[in-house]
Amino acid sequence: MSKRKLPIGIIGAGRIGAVHAETLAFRLPEAAPLIIADINRQAAEEVATRCGIPRVTENAEEVLADPEIEAVLICSSTDTHAGLIVAAARAGKQIFCEKPIDHSLEKIDRALAAVARAGVQLQVGFNRRFDPNFARVRKAVESGEIGTPHLLHIISRDPEPPPISYVKVSGGIFLDMTIHDFDMARFLIGSEVEEVFTAAGVRVDPSIGEAGDLDTALVVLRFKNGVIGTIDNCRKAVYGYDQRVEILGSEGAVSTGNCYPNQAVVSTSSAVRRDLPLHFFMDRYAESFARELRAFVKAVREGSPTPVTGMDGRVPVVMGLAARKSHDENRVVRLEEIR
Repeated sequence: MSKRKLPIGIIGAGRIGAVHAETLAFRLPEAAPLIIADINRQAAEEVATRCGIPRVTENAEEVLADPEIEAVLICSSTDTHAGLIVAAARAGKQIFCEKPIDHSLEKIDRALAAVARAGVQLQVGFNRRFDPNFARVRKAVESGEIGTPHLLHIISRDPEPPPISYVKVSGGIFLDMTIHDFDMARFLIGSEVEEVFTAAGVRVDPSIGEAGDLDTALVVLRFKNGVIGTIDNCRKAVYGYDQRVEILGSEGAVSTGNCYPNQAVVSTSSAVRRDLPLHFFMDRYAESFARELRAFVKAVREGSPTPVTGMDGRVPVVMGLAARKSHDENRVVRLEEIR
């Protein structure tokens, strides 16, 4: 592998764009962030100053037109992802794109076709695959340590609901929240899902329902290899960010619980207690964000496949659309119905 740093451009200086910029600047010496773009120039300038990025622009096109830039991170709003993937592929750039690629399968397919035609690499930002806890769960399944998996249970609950302004454009709970869990289900079990059934409602905030969304859901998955899975979601868990997984197999079980700011347990005559779980996903998954970018940079520099492909980005969207259809029609939906 060459010791030359990989020249990278960043499109989007919002919350996740800033996190990735800091990772590239301070944790990945093999990468060189050279330019950052955002329609909010002030946001881009603030990130650039903090991370030592030499150039700032309001135009993504300027990033893609720069011959020095070999790879781009697409961290802008979801509605821009597919179009930017197409443009980046045409420009011959290697691509990292935050999830989801789009809410439309037609737009996703156009983006993936452009990537294939250009022969460039694409990695989709499902960072939870790189969390050490979940990676250990996957290893226990993949190695046969717990025998043949039978049951999967994923619990994923946010500490508080997002703003209604976000709910109105997010694509709904299954495409902005559960989509991570759909990807985790495929990743952990190592098999595709054939059908889903959804029971869901509005239990947290009536305004979420008025916006056309749901805030509490249980999705049952049936995998091709026979495993039965459940995903338990809620937009509000008052005690913090709740992220747990358990898999039961023929020879045992593997599970991982919540992460805490410390490991201290206080025991008194009246109670045994500890501090609440980490409250924000940026804290819970800080290490996984760094690991996913390290994997992307490594794949580009080595010319090896990226660990989370474009198809890995497409399938969870299919699952999300199937989950919503199941709720709306109150029936089991096979993924092959979603075209």
